[in-house]
Amino acid sequence: MAQVRPMRADARRNYERLLKVAVEAFAEHGEGASLDDIAKRAGVGSGTLYRHFPTRRALLEAAYLDRIEAIAARADALAAALAPGEALVEWLYELGAGMIRMRGLRALLGPTVTQNGSTVATACGDAVKSAAGRLVRAAQEEGTLRRDVEPIDVLRLAHGVSAAAELADEEGGHIRRCLTLLTEGLRPRGG
Repeated sequence: MAQVRPMRADARRNYERLLKVAVEAFAEHGEGASLDDIAKRAGVGSGTLYRHFPTRRALLEAAYLDRIEAIAARADALAAALAPGEALVEWLYELGAGMIRMRGLRALLGPTVTQNGSTVATACGDAVKSAAGRLVRAAQEEGTLRRDVEPIDVLRLAHGVSAAAELADEEGGHIRRCLTLLTEGLRPRGG
């Protein structure tokens, strides 16, 4: 079995810059974003872009996966900084807001990005489910989340809140309020 060599530091920086610029370019120009312009804006040559991403589809998938993995990684940072229940709610907010920001990129990828068996769908799902699982378990141990709640329940509810918040104002500004209502309940405190 062939070993995969780790990327050199400069190659890693180029890769990361390309992904960041690609997300911005696809958000601005849709699927028609110029790959040569993406390379130029990232400060690399077109050859470097094509070495990392041989097709437009490869770049789209990598950019989407990178954003999902970044959101999933925030779970650990929030868990280190906040109480478990607060970390879960804040992460759900960031997840929902991030999904709204990435809606254009997801639309460009089409339905295959969410279909079972898709490599991107599997990697994204694994990252998000793992992060949710850690936060849910911690909140349950803290006593701020019911024991019968599963991580997938929380993800489905957060998805519903994000979709509803996006419909309310297209930018999802209502996510935090809706998540708070969801997690704290609809009855007044002490009632």
